[in-house]
Amino acid sequence: MSVLDRFRKKVAPIPQPVNLIGPRVRWMRERMGITQDELSGRLSRYGLDLDYVKIGQIENGKRRVVDWELVGFARALGVSVDWLLCGEDGR
Repeated sequence: MSVLDRFRKKVAPIPQPVNLIGPRVRWMRERMGITQDELSGRLSRYGLDLDYVKIGQIENGKRRVVDWELVGFARALGVSVDWLLCGEDGR
């Protein structure tokens, strides 16, 4: 067994979901009555290039979100970063 194989056995898989904001992004997007594609257009105004596939992955907890994307989602959805992360201090 190689060193790499032994290392792989020791490393735990990444728990699912891999982000905290996915369910709240979906909830707010649906509440606003917009599609993932429409949200993609709103995000592009803030310099984010996320298509509907990537947004779906985020909403389903399958894709990580970096800090500048978090800020873009908050702006595009009209909510605070705190609300996206914790469900508190909403709009």
